[in-house]
Amino acid sequence: MASQSLGDNLGIPEDLIDAACRFSIEAHGNSQEHFLLDKSWSPYALIAFPGSWSLGDWYSKKDPARMAFGESQVNLGMFPCLRSIGNYEVAKVNRAFLDRFLITKEWSYLRSEVENALREGRRVIFAGHSSGGPIAIFATIWFFEEYVRLKRTQISPFCLTFGSPLAADHIFCHAVRREGWSDHFVHFISRYDIVPRILLAPLSSVKNDVEGILPLFNPKTPLPMADLGYKQKLEMLFINVLRNASCAASHAACVMMGNTNTLLDTVTNFVELSPYRPFGNYVFCSGEGKLMVVKNPNAVLQLLFYSSQLSSEAELKDVARKSLEEHRVYEDKLKQRQNVIYLEKFQQLPLSTNNMVDSETGINAALENLGLSARARLCLRAAQEWEKLKANNQLKINAKKESIENGLAALKDYRQKSKTRKMCYYDAFRAQKSESDFEANIKRLELTGLWDEVVEMLKRHELPDRFESEKEWMDLATTYKRLVEPLDIANYYRHLKNEDTGPYMETGRPRRYKYTQRWREHLEQLPRGSSGESCFWAEVEEININVVAKNKPYGEVMNRVLEVENNLRRWYERGEVEEDVFLEESTLVKFWKNLPEHDREQSCIREFIPNYTP
Repeated sequence: MASQSLGDNLGIPEDLIDAACRFSIEAHGNSQEHFLLDKSWSPYALIAFPGSWSLGDWYSKKDPARMAFGESQVNLGMFPCLRSIGNYEVAKVNRAFLDRFLITKEWSYLRSEVENALREGRRVIFAGHSSGGPIAIFATIWFFEEYVRLKRTQISPFCLTFGSPLAADHIFCHAVRREGWSDHFVHFISRYDIVPRILLAPLSSVKNDVEGILPLFNPKTPLPMADLGYKQKLEMLFINVLRNASCAASHAACVMMGNTNTLLDTVTNFVELSPYRPFGNYVFCSGEGKLMVVKNPNAVLQLLFYSSQLSSEAELKDVARKSLEEHRVYEDKLKQRQNVIYLEKFQQLPLSTNNMVDSETGINAALENLGLSARARLCLRAAQEWEKLKANNQLKINAKKESIENGLAALKDYRQKSKTRKMCYYDAFRAQKSESDFEANIKRLELTGLWDEVVEMLKRHELPDRFESEKEWMDLATTYKRLVEPLDIANYYRHLKNEDTGPYMETGRPRRYKYTQRWREHLEQLPRGSSGESCFWAEVEEININVVAKNKPYGEVMNRVLEVENNLRRWYERGEVEEDVFLEESTLVKFWKNLPEHDREQSCIREFIPNYTP
């Protein structure tokens, strides 16, 4: 199979990759500077961040309760995209690395240089070697959030790291893939380099060994070749990291293979797994000039373990030495590149050389060069199959789109027929007096089953990450929420479920509507909670209950009334609420006409109320 151009595949010139590697290593000699800037590569601006080999810059001490891996949730005010939409889980990152980036951003002229580059029409390339890599990663995310997402520029940044430690969790990976930013990150990893794997081990298991070894990862620090103590520490560090990498990779493989054994969950209660996971494109430098490009994050995790696995105990001394030395020679590794293999180009990874077709010989040679066993290849296949499963799930969901649209069309027709009877469809459904109301309930239940299936898949991350960025599906989900949630609310209060379980908005609102609302607010960059146009009926019901059933004076609930009125006017003027809510006999209008006269005169929706005269 003919080798493909690495630069063309990754979308960046190969000579710029070499320059970024060289520049990143050079930055280590200028650690007093927050970053180095090179504009000689027109039309690019190359920004390289120095690494640090102080233990305090790898493991934060700000949160002692989370010292195992030093992770912390990101600040959504700065990184609003770094979360899952449906489950609303916030991404976790290495706190020490994030703090170093924040210091760089706040106490340097990074912003001004970035904006100068944009004014000059340059594409910004953030780069870093070793622990400079996470700083480059966070800088790239910051650029996407502050400049690309807010449409201040159409020129996307690029991130190149060399021997970077893992610094973010699976939610971070999911969010970056969802936003379409993943291909803008390229991480180069040497086969035995321990640094990209080191944070798979908790600090407690490596602290004694890593403190003395960490400074030696700096390419500018001479190696104490005659010091037996450092060699022993290096071997122990390698063993502990590899053991924890094995746990993380094995657990992930079991999940991908659909293992339902409860022992899997039991083990995680005793063995704390690292939260950090790969994301973006990885280029594994296996030696002899061979490179393997891998985009599947689950496959990368498996490769991080299996490519450094020992075949025998006799290899320990040699491999442990390589785990340090290979971190210092990325510039040389890249110069030696000859062949590039792309893992995603192969439908089925060969498990052995038996019955191999010609097209598989290239990938097999690359796998052998990384020392991958049959078990390792099975785990890589599982990672491939997991992505296929998610793609197939979306195909199944897409096939049901017509059924969803037909169900929504039937409910729109029900709404129109109710309107011809001078009834708001909310009240018609709540009363359940005609056959059409019964039929509408059947449609409601059918649509509920379809959307619950989608939401459950999203909850379990069984749909492609990019699914949540598809505006067509978001629009369909919003139409569903606006049309069907009022019927759910009507059904909830018709059957007095509020008396058993509490108010709808507090305890009764299904996940499918919460998710759909967050979905729209995220894609359209709306304030959280601002698109509740489908559930104002629940607040009207609760206000009525408080005034009528609980005999509370209107004065005690007027703030809630004003909020409903203000929101309703805004939603109605934007076409997000239909005019039938203001029909003469609707629950809303009856509720409003019982308000004190002064409050009706001051109401912002009085002009929409039929037959109202001050």
